[in-house]
Parts: sequence; C-alpha cells; structure tokens
Amino acid sequence: MRHTSILGAAGTLVTGALVAGFLTAPAAGASERVPGGAAEARGAKVAADRAAKTGIKWQDCPAAWGLEKPIQCGYVTVPVDYAKPDGPTIKIAVDRARSTGTADERQGALLYNPGGPGGSGMKFPRRITTKAPLWAKTAKAYDFVGFDPRGVGHSAPISCIDPQKFVAAPKADPVPDSEADKRAQRKLAREYADGCAERSGKLLPYLTTANTARDVDVVRAALGEKKLNYLGVSYGTYLGAVYGTLFPGHVRRLVVDSVVNPDRDNIWYQANLEQDIAFESRFKDWETWVAKHDDAFHLGTTQAQVQKNWEKLRASAKAKPIGGVVGPAELISFFQGAAYYDTSWVPVAETWSKYVAGDEKALVEAAGPDLSNTAGNIAAENSNAVYTAVECADTKWPTSWAKWDRDNTRIHRQAPFMTWANAWMNLPCATWKAPQGNPVEVTTHKGLPQTLIIQSERDAATPYQGAVELHKRFKGSRLITEKDAGSHGVTGEANPCVNARLDAYLVDGKLDAQDVTCAPHATPEPPKAAAAK
Repeated sequence: MRHTSILGAAGTLVTGALVAGFLTAPAAGASERVPGGAAEARGAKVAADRAAKTGIKWQDCPAAWGLEKPIQCGYVTVPVDYAKPDGPTIKIAVDRARSTGTADERQGALLYNPGGPGGSGMKFPRRITTKAPLWAKTAKAYDFVGFDPRGVGHSAPISCIDPQKFVAAPKADPVPDSEADKRAQRKLAREYADGCAERSGKLLPYLTTANTARDVDVVRAALGEKKLNYLGVSYGTYLGAVYGTLFPGHVRRLVVDSVVNPDRDNIWYQANLEQDIAFESRFKDWETWVAKHDDAFHLGTTQAQVQKNWEKLRASAKAKPIGGVVGPAELISFFQGAAYYDTSWVPVAETWSKYVAGDEKALVEAAGPDLSNTAGNIAAENSNAVYTAVECADTKWPTSWAKWDRDNTRIHRQAPFMTWANAWMNLPCATWKAPQGNPVEVTTHKGLPQTLIIQSERDAATPYQGAVELHKRFKGSRLITEKDAGSHGVTGEANPCVNARLDAYLVDGKLDAQDVTCAPHATPEPPKAAAAK
C-alpha cells in the first residue's frame, strides 16, 4: 500500500483517455460458490484461452518508456468486464528480460507487482539488465516479467484531476484546526471523486483487485506458462493472495513481501486506520535513530527532542510555507519516506539538517513540486487515481461523515503524524460515483502450493498482523519474520537470512520445515560514520 500524496484542488474536468465503450456496471448476483463470481470465472477462462493462442508480440520497448535492450515489451488483450468476455477490451502492457541461465536452468517466468494500488512493475526486468546482486541466482532461473495493471501507465491509464493541479503546492494543512477546515477538505474529496467519474468513469466499476488478478492469469496464459511464479510487495501481496484464491491450480510459486491483511473486514477502511498507528511507531523509530546520530544531524539527542524539532518545523511551514511551496502537507509526504523505507533515513535527515543550518534549497527541491516535470506529474496523478479507484471499487466504504470524523479524531490523538492526511486521501471513497463491490474471501483452495510470506516486524504501511492473517489463511505457508526491523519491502534489503531463503524457494522450491525469525538487516549509517568504520 502506498500513501504519498494529499489531495489537491479539483481541476477542470475533461474526457479521460480511455478505450471507448465501457457502459455497464458489473453483473450482480454472481454465485458465491465460485470465488469472485461464476460468470467472471468463465470469462477469465475464455480470455486466457484466447491469450494462450495469441501469445505476446515481443519487440523493443518504446524509447519513452525508459527500458533499455534487451528488455522487450508487448501487450496482452483483456476484457474490461470478465462477465462479458466478448465485450469491450483494453490492452495490458507487459515487459520481460530473459533469464541469464542455461535452457536447463530456466524455470519459466517470474511476474512482479510492486504494490500501490497504482504501482507499475515495468522496471522489474531491469534487475536482470543492471545485474542487481540480490537477484543473480533467481535471474538464472526465471524471465523477469513486469506489467502495468489496468488503469496504470500504459494500460488504459485513468485520471481524476489535471496533473499539474494535482501536484501544485502548498496544499492545506491536513490536520484541521476547525470545522471549517474539515468542510473544506470534505469538499476537495467530493470534487476529486467527481473528477474521477467525469474523466474516467467508464472504467471505474472494473478497477478491482479481482479483475487485476484475472488480468494476471490472462498474462500467464499469453506467456505460455501453465503455472505462474509470482512475487508481490505491499498491495502486490493482496493481489497475489486474491490470485492464489481465484486460481490456486495456476500457481507454481508464490512470494508475498510486506503483507496487506486480507480479512474482508480490513479492506480498506480499517486497513488505513491501522496504518496510521503503525506509521506513528515507525516514525518514532526513525527519530530515535536521528537522535543517536546527533553528531551528524544536530536535530536533537533524544527522540523527544527530535519530535519537538519536527513539530517546530511543521508549525513554521504552516505559518509561512518554505520556499513558498512546502507546507505541512508537503512535509508529511516527504518525511513519510523515512517511515516507509530505511533507505530514506539518511537523505531525509540530511535534508532536514541542511534546512536547520540555513540551506532551504534541498528541502524545497525534495518536498516541493516540479511543475516542469510534466511526464512525472502525469505518472504521479495516474498512480494516485488508480490507488483511489481500486480501493473505492474493491469494497463498500462508510458514507457517514460522523463515522470518519469520530474514528480519525480518535486515532489522531495517539498517531498525529499522518492520520488526517490519510483520511483525506481516502475520503473520496465515501462519495464514490461508481459501484463498490465485495472483497474476495482469501482462503486456501485445492491446488494452491506452499506460499512464502516475508514480513518485517515494525512495517508501517502493512502492519505485521497482515502477514499473520494470511499465514493462517494459506495452509502450509511459511512465514519469515525480520525481527526488530520495519523497512517496507524486505526482499529488497541485503539480509542473508532472508535472501538465502528466498533463493532457495524460488530456485529450488525449498522451504523451512517451520517458520523462521531473522535478525534485522543492517541499520543505515550517516556517510561520515560509515566512512569512519
């Protein structure tokens, strides 16, 4: 799951750039005996059979996509509505880098999703072409395959607001001082939901996790694979869990890293409240680390002092936005990176330290918008639009403002860092114009192989309980816990205890006889401290 943006003012509404013809809502009354619906299951089989015959026309990727040779790109055609496989279609963009091993070593394709919803997996094959050391063994066994999920990037992209207005700053402080502030944020959320309906409304009913899972199965068939190897991170774990539930017999190996709690009662309103509490804890972890390295950053010698300086920075930016563009909303988006990823600990602290020392340029460049980067802004707005659309479409959200207000006021008291920012980001779902469905009941069905679950203990974006819950639901799964760690996306970290077990599972199909607890990966160090060592 990803939260990096706070809603901007609603822009002029124009027609979205989508394939024409999406006119009807999903078929109602689908049989609960077939996960996700019987009609959709039949449609998915029809689409997969067609894709298996058609295959993928691989060719060099368009230069603008930033994917160098020998990566190849192509498209897979899928139905908009799987209950109507002969109806309108869209094209899903895919890419691949071939395995580096011999023909005997190759084990098929490894499909990747980085999360979101709204994240693109198209950069994944570059882990082969750039010779990323953590992936060398896996690269010998698999073609690395990425894709843009429906609505994302090159796959019938949606939009909810003019991208330049989406990134414009400074935005209002997410933490309300009055009822008037809340009314203003509620108005923005309604306008954003309306913008999604006007710019992209024809596709919105079909932007569900279940439909993306069906797209994954069509991609599997187009690749010529009878069974799929899948790696999902963050929201990609929920996509993988739904895929494993809908298509258990089509799974060969399944890895989920930093796990969304798949309980239907958790998707998605409750998940965001739980996130707020976890982000508060992880932000304090970072502040404690900053205090430990006060000789490098000069931001306080205790966590409490660093927190006080954070509050001082926030208040100052609220009174007078830094560089005219960085207020509290922009600060939260930037500092949130430190609570997400350990790799952000040093750069966020250094940027803050420079500002305190009198250099505001680095903070303005890091936290403020770049209106000249139109391509990047289009991508950011698209990603946020898909995030909103998928979460709104997956499940029925509370429509009572009193409930939102009560819950977020309560959580804010114990977790003020990002509770209200998170609330406003998700509030469009309360006034969503498109149909909202019911989440798939994630569980084990016949044919599902053993799944590898990997989770850090103090993850903020996907709290640890999510991994425990999926572990219960997927029988025979194995859970690797990275203890006393909290970086989001464990498989991207250098931790031999985790890395070796991931390789053993993907390359050799081997899992431990029981769950495993690993020591944490190395804690980041400021450049001067690392050089001294």
